[in-house]
Amino acid sequence: MPTMDTFFLVLLLLSSKAFLWRVCHASSYTSVIRNDLGWRHPVDEQPLAKIAVHKAFFALHESASIQADPLLLGLKGEDTAWVNVELKYPQPSENDWVGVFSPANFNASDCYSESGEWPEAPCICTAPIKYMFANHSDANYVTTGKATLRLQIINQRADFSFALFTGGLGSPKLVAISDPISFVNPKAPLYPRLAQGKAWDEMTVTWTSGYNIDEAVPFVEWGWKGHSPKLSPAGTLTFTRGSMCGAPARTVGWRDPGFIHTSFLKELWPNTMYNYRIGHMLLNGSIVWSKMYSFKSSPYPGQDSLQRVIIFGDMGKAERDGSNEYASYQPGSLITTDQLISDLDNYDIVFHIGDLPYANGYISQWDQFTAQVEPIASTKPYMVASGNHERSWPNSGGFYDTTDSGGECGVPAETMYYVPAENRAKFWYSTDYGMFHFCIADSEHDWREGSEQYAWIEKCLASVDRQKQPWLIFSAHRVLGYSSNSWYAMEGSFEEPMGREHLQKLWQKYKVDIAFYGHVHNYERTCPIYQNTCVNPERYSYSGTVNGTIHVVVGGGGSHLSDFTEINTVWSLYKDHDWGFVKLTAFNHSSLLFEYKKSRDGVVYDNFTISRDYKDVLACVHDGCEPTTLAT
Repeated sequence: MPTMDTFFLVLLLLSSKAFLWRVCHASSYTSVIRNDLGWRHPVDEQPLAKIAVHKAFFALHESASIQADPLLLGLKGEDTAWVNVELKYPQPSENDWVGVFSPANFNASDCYSESGEWPEAPCICTAPIKYMFANHSDANYVTTGKATLRLQIINQRADFSFALFTGGLGSPKLVAISDPISFVNPKAPLYPRLAQGKAWDEMTVTWTSGYNIDEAVPFVEWGWKGHSPKLSPAGTLTFTRGSMCGAPARTVGWRDPGFIHTSFLKELWPNTMYNYRIGHMLLNGSIVWSKMYSFKSSPYPGQDSLQRVIIFGDMGKAERDGSNEYASYQPGSLITTDQLISDLDNYDIVFHIGDLPYANGYISQWDQFTAQVEPIASTKPYMVASGNHERSWPNSGGFYDTTDSGGECGVPAETMYYVPAENRAKFWYSTDYGMFHFCIADSEHDWREGSEQYAWIEKCLASVDRQKQPWLIFSAHRVLGYSSNSWYAMEGSFEEPMGREHLQKLWQKYKVDIAFYGHVHNYERTCPIYQNTCVNPERYSYSGTVNGTIHVVVGGGGSHLSDFTEINTVWSLYKDHDWGFVKLTAFNHSSLLFEYKKSRDGVVYDNFTISRDYKDVLACVHDGCEPTTLAT
């Protein structure tokens, strides 16, 4: 039974931090809501899912403390800050950890049960946005009970607090809470991401802010350097907890996503540098501005100029502060990100073909991801595809009934990122970039012959003028072509079931040059292939007739790596169990360079060239020509 002095001490601690807590103690919450998550977990599990949030209870200790410094962040307009967190606890253990919560007041007032009823009302009903074990930076913590952690915080439209827990992740006991800290302007417009519009001369700018349209008008100011700028309005979207399809996105993983704005910059001149910045005009007429950014507009379709494309999948996100939550979740994510940031001047457009942050229902992680790729996406068109970790959820209208999206069922991806699709809930689209024509499929929806998407794929492939755009690229997240991945081999398919069975006739008929996939976390390139047969004996130099399609798995963007089967797949020309990405360079209408680069050093480890003329594309190949007659 707590003493009266202890009771008043708890009240003093809570009131001093302006928290309105449901008072929960160890004796008042004993129901087991979920399995003990403190045990060993597979490396592909969302780290925040390891925390048994609903089993947490308050055990505030009069001698425990946690303090964060500085209290006010972004004094010079920064959207990222490093925070020192000093903690003391007289009964330390190696399982003690610090959770970063935002908003700072993580009380029980907004609990939401998927079933509508909890056995007992939990004390904490929202997961932290990240966590770090107390002994992360000082192994002596277990002896001294003192440690200082250094954590990186990004602006996420709310204040933050730091909470010290004992009892591990499986039975967390809250022993100390910090005072709140905040950015100067939590609502600031942040993390712009560019994307090609529906027309070649249109660029879209999407960003996140805390301003709804009833308090500020969003727009983009843009134009050539040294010339009078133009203003383009922006539309505003958001989504709610009710938009989510299941837990944890509807429950402990829910966090308000803010407002997502998209502006369309039209009638761009080809291959031209533009400056832009984001603005929100407040009701009093003042304007909140973002930083200044720049981008280069798309070349005219068919234009003969140097054009460079980056393609990869399955990158995920990571934490630069070394937070334990991402120590082994997406271990190559920052390696790929940093390699692409360092090489910004040497490519023009990026395709991230599915599995973006692996948020898996923890909505806070979408902000973390947009911040991580901002140096890339704010200056290069960042085109995305739908992956299973964005879309897949039972009975949600998708092609698969797995729970890989954590209840998101595509909503955050479709809102956070713009793609030039007719219907963003059906995430398939085409886009042109100079001499390239891209058909980006959505492998989370039915692609089989007779489906709506199949008809669209054929229309997309048939629409390209190969005289102007000789390089025809197909892409999807799941492997619809060929992969020597171990789990596909065990199924005996070496592909997603019913993948190439339905699509290879289209690839052959329309002479698709290269098909790219993610989903499998490694790199693999096939020979030019049709109906499981290599149709060209070359390995590094292709010329003349397009006899078959080269299939490439490029899912080593950053997630844990996938193993290859030991079976010798004769169509596989190069395999790499490492993180990396592909770069395509079109020099002109006749010459294409393909390069696979490792993320850790940016060095080319696999490559080939294609050299041909337009007449070679017209040449007849098996199942790739229109029927002919003897009529004269």
